Amino acid sequence: MVLRDGSRLSYPINGNHFYDFFIGHELNPRFNNFDLKYFCELRPGLIGWVVINLAMLMKETELRGSPSLAMILVNVFQLLYVVDALWNEEAVLTTMDIVQDGFGFMLAFGDLTWVPFTYSLQAHFLVRHPQELTMFSAFGIISLNVLGYLIFRCANSEKNLFRRDPTHPNIAGLETIPTATGKRLLVSGWWGFVRHPNYLGDLIMALAWSLPCGFSHVLPYFYVIYFAVLLVHREARDEHQCLKKYGLAWQQYCQRVPYRIIPYLY
Repeated sequence: MVLRDGSRLSYPINGNHFYDFFIGHELNPRFNNFDLKYFCELRPGLIGWVVINLAMLMKETELRGSPSLAMILVNVFQLLYVVDALWNEEAVLTTMDIVQDGFGFMLAFGDLTWVPFTYSLQAHFLVRHPQELTMFSAFGIISLNVLGYLIFRCANSEKNLFRRDPTHPNIAGLETIPTATGKRLLVSGWWGFVRHPNYLGDLIMALAWSLPCGFSHVLPYFYVIYFAVLLVHREARDEHQCLKKYGLAWQQYCQRVPYRIIPYLY
């Protein structure tokens, strides 16, 4: 509270310098109309990821005369993911990163360093550990990636369309639950299948990106292991926020849709 002399008392809980540095004190730091967090969220890291992948493909071509089928699959799968993210860039505006988290070390380091240099581990691995894929194996891996992408894209498109226009003919027939905030929660379609179908699609794709590297080393599977931990933690944070925001309506939704990410498992 402001005291009679216009000053305020200071308490230890008023701030945590480590927390502010890691999570970020500023929610959306800007220079005029240039939003630092929005720019860094996708563009530098994802484009850098693709560039590193292509460099690995060129290195393998230099060493062996031509890129392997495994390297081509990894490059194509991850390029598709990046193009999809950049094409649907506006969807990032409703994510937890933009809406809730500040632009601190966590997002800055993650966007600019962790993403391009960690997500490209499969391509880097294949340069020094070439893998021979049969056409049957390649077909199975491609099918798995297509399945993951369809779940990921359809779920996200359904959610984004519902947020923009709940009366749109493509989603008008979906069942919803009213909330105290005046909004409605989808309880059918993809979001009636599991609470985070987009996370399920993400994990399936992550596995498909690692499988071309074989099973001789755990390194190519670092991404899918890390991503599983990340998404479970992210889902828990989202669960807490939704319960706080929607209250009884969220409890009803959880009763209708008991599985969080993986049907009948989690």
